[in-house]
Amino acid sequence: MTAQGAGEGFPWWVLLLQGIAAVVLGVLLFARPGVTTLILVQFVGWYWLVTGIFGLATLFVDKTLWGWRLFGGLLGVLAGGMVISRPLWSTVVVATVYIIILGINGLLIGTVDIVNAFRGAGWGTGAFGVLSIVLSVWLLSNAPEAAIALPWVVGVLAVAFGLFGIVAAFQLRGAQAGGPATA
Repeated sequence: MTAQGAGEGFPWWVLLLQGIAAVVLGVLLFARPGVTTLILVQFVGWYWLVTGIFGLATLFVDKTLWGWRLFGGLLGVLAGGMVISRPLWSTVVVATVYIIILGINGLLIGTVDIVNAFRGAGWGTGAFGVLSIVLSVWLLSNAPEAAIALPWVVGVLAVAFGLFGIVAAFQLRGAQAGGPATA
């Protein structure tokens, strides 16, 4: 797929701004990991609080699946309020919970990959399944240490995806201007 086919009508500068923002975030996570993580978690807390309030407010308009929406709204309000009211504690807890979620997800994906390998998907799938399980067990057994390393890992990913976004923005710009479109 060419850049022109993927982004006809999409403003290239939006992709450029996203890329620049990701690079800046990544650099901030390297330079000041604690403060940047604290600020990011506070944004998440405010997001949970606001979406929880809106989720509860929509119950007055739409009563479908009201039980789940009530639960989700209350959970958002409670989690958001807790994160906002205890910023240092919540930074550690949110990062640790995220690591635990990644670990459990990795165990599930690894198990599925191993089962698929035995069903004929190949030894590569099985090897990735075993690697996924090993890394997941390590994450789960070292969750606090992994949570401490999380800002740097996210920083690397943010810089990498940001640079990719910047390059893609200029490719999209060239494609939209009628220049050579590269994949």
